Amino acid sequence: MTSRNIARRIVGDDTLEDRVRQRCMIATGDPEVAKIMRFNNNPIDAGLEAIKNGAPIFVDINMVKVGISKKGHNCDVICVLDEDAGAKIAHEYGITRTSAGFLACRDRLDGAIIAIGNAPSAALTVCRLIEHGVRPALIVGTPVGFVNAAESKDEIRKIDVPSITCVGTRGGTPIAVACVNELIAITGDGD
Repeated sequence: MTSRNIARRIVGDDTLEDRVRQRCMIATGDPEVAKIMRFNNNPIDAGLEAIKNGAPIFVDINMVKVGISKKGHNCDVICVLDEDAGAKIAHEYGITRTSAGFLACRDRLDGAIIAIGNAPSAALTVCRLIEHGVRPALIVGTPVGFVNAAESKDEIRKIDVPSITCVGTRGGTPIAVACVNELIAITGDGD
């Protein structure tokens, strides 16, 4: 029996959200992860449309960038840590490099997919940018940890932007990557 078949049996296979839950469960080896996933404001359709349109995918760390499939889409995958202006902003304002990276990319985030698998500070920064008019197509927010991780995901769920998050302190790069990669896979199913 394949991992996907096991995941289908545990999660169900009725919706595209179920497919994302399956992939997250497989990526973590933890059936409980499927139970903590949250889908707000029709994120599946928003993500599929963004991928079909070749929207850029902005990520918080290079591990997320490396994990995202290179096939099945025409989206540029951009790690905000690679933005030269971000290092200057981080130093000048005493903020994290990931937060500064998203600030440096502010003018390119409209219509983009944002995938955050590690940095709660970046998730909170993105929420503030949205409050000031930035409109990404989708946020995949799964930062992990005990400092602001749960709170940052709560904040994402409060905003009027399509989002996929998980509840609590669990999360991380594997879940963020699984969400994006399953959206890419679903997009390819329609070809």
